[in-house]
Amino acid sequence: MSKLKLATVWLDGCSGCHMSLLDLDERLLAVAEKAELVYSPLVDQKIFPNGVDIALVEGAVSSEEDLDKIQMVRERTKTLVSLGDCAVTANVPGMRNPFGVRAVYARAYRENVTLEPGIPNDSVPRLLPCSRPVHEAVPIDVYVPGCPPSADTIFYVIGELLEGRPPEICAKTRFGA
Repeated sequence: MSKLKLATVWLDGCSGCHMSLLDLDERLLAVAEKAELVYSPLVDQKIFPNGVDIALVEGAVSSEEDLDKIQMVRERTKTLVSLGDCAVTANVPGMRNPFGVRAVYARAYRENVTLEPGIPNDSVPRLLPCSRPVHEAVPIDVYVPGCPPSADTIFYVIGELLEGRPPEICAKTRFGA
């Protein structure tokens, strides 16, 4: 039996979900027996491939770059998992929404800068008007809340998906029964 193709994606977030993924420790070997990690910020692959079976996406959609990336990931992925509160609700990245893009740029690139204040034009991705959860940009197949989700929860979700079963996530979160 050939291995399934697994990917992880990082949008606007803190990398905490990827750190929880790494907290699988030796259980990563069990995942590696059934899945090949074909794209991730944890590996050197630069281009998101076609035909990905499962992709875990961390972070909110906050920039034009995020939007382009998640649309491409959705097109190339069978099962897309919204991993963590930033992906599920926009969480911390969404805290900028009440202030507007101009105020965020001004605060980051003018008010808090001592040398050469000014908003960069070409080196920083253009922000969208609001940070949004991933499901507002593309359809999601599985939602995994948590900030970050525990390694146990991530292992359960990946394991179920690798076995072809939809995970019963409610029982695996602190809000479950």
